[in-house]
Amino acid sequence: MGSKSSPSDVINLKLILVSGKTAEFQFRAMTTASDVAKYVFEKWPENWGDEERVDRYDVLRLIYQGRFLHGNVTLGALRFQQGKTIVMHLVPRENLPEPADGDHKRKYKHENNQDRTADHSPNALSSHRSDTASPNPATTGCCERCTIA
Repeated sequence: MGSKSSPSDVINLKLILVSGKTAEFQFRAMTTASDVAKYVFEKWPENWGDEERVDRYDVLRLIYQGRFLHGNVTLGALRFQQGKTIVMHLVPRENLPEPADGDHKRKYKHENNQDRTADHSPNALSSHRSDTASPNPATTGCCERCTIA
């Protein structure tokens, strides 16, 4: 999005639609999930066509590792490994699901252990797994399309 970003500030993002179509984008670490959705909506890739295009950007949701990202989460807060292309799903959805009990337990555990390495708060991620979640726990992606070898 910005032209004067340092390499450590740039995040390569590969987005996958429900149809399996993909496109790659670059964003700065301070970009929020809502900003990503708005940018993609405004710069909708031609090869994606119009059949999956929505009427408003605010219904586009990002899914990362099977979890919906809330709009105010910055890409930098997710602490991606530098130089890697990050794969996320982009899906239309009016509302985000409520956090599952598992997230609350992890949050409680983090508070007790003073472990702050991951943000499992309801403001960061929703634990609702997408319908495309990988049934194979040995895979590292949320579905077969974004499994990392």
